[in-house]
Amino acid sequence: MTRRGFLRGLLAVTLAGLFAAFYGFFIEPALRLRVRRWRIRRAGWTAPPLKIVVLSDLHVGEPFVGLKRIRQIVKRVNALDADLVLLLGDYAAGHKFVTEPVNIADLAPILAECRARHGVYAVLGNHDWWDDLGAQRRGGGPNLYAQALSAQGIHVLSNQAIRLEGPDIWLAGLEDQLAIRRNGRWAGLDDLPGTLAQITDEAPVVLMAHEPDIFTRVPDRVALTLSGHTHGGQVRLLGWSPVVPSRFGNRYAYGHVRETGRDLVVSGGIGCSIMPVRFGVVPEITVIEVTSDQSAGA
Repeated sequence: MTRRGFLRGLLAVTLAGLFAAFYGFFIEPALRLRVRRWRIRRAGWTAPPLKIVVLSDLHVGEPFVGLKRIRQIVKRVNALDADLVLLLGDYAAGHKFVTEPVNIADLAPILAECRARHGVYAVLGNHDWWDDLGAQRRGGGPNLYAQALSAQGIHVLSNQAIRLEGPDIWLAGLEDQLAIRRNGRWAGLDDLPGTLAQITDEAPVVLMAHEPDIFTRVPDRVALTLSGHTHGGQVRLLGWSPVVPSRFGNRYAYGHVRETGRDLVVSGGIGCSIMPVRFGVVPEITVIEVTSDQSAGA
């Protein structure tokens, strides 16, 4: 290789690196948005076909996810004609590069503009508990994020299962699995057995759980588990993420997972945690369409 060829190659690599950095730190996390669809067929699904629209891990705060961006996202959500809109937690910013924090009191009214045929429901994420210092001192609720969402008419489920007559399903919401710091470690407020014990008939169950790690303990009785938390690893190359905030690594990093006949969908979410970077995990509105095997094949 000539000296000129070497310098050209070096320049090309440098420019490519700069572009990748600019894209990962500015374009993908702050400007891009997609609708990611998953279609799930279940033999035991006795309810009508159900379209669920999920928003997860908003991590709201300027300059990446401000209120203007949230309004645009809500507008996209409302154009999807959802049966249910489910908010899977982590409304609070999750990194130290926020130039202007956004208060949940300002965010909640915008989220309350989401529209769905059978309602809008939410659970809390770990950052929503970590950001509430009063709740940390008490070792539990009430939680200021839950209060703000509830005040706007959004149903916040905390270890609660409710029967939705319209879609003919049970909707269960698990409390966060990393909510409270105790003895130097994060402890959960989740109660999976207690939540599922509230179910009194054979209608299908949809479970909202911020962290996907609970899926190993979810019984066959639950038709679909929906989670966020991982952001798809934030950096994802060829279906693999080098860092995933889960005990199970890439097993539950992103997307539709089917294990022993059970279904889990992990949303890539909207915002960022630790570092404001996304590469290969475009911020997303997640749409899950659930049908029975019979109706899907009709």
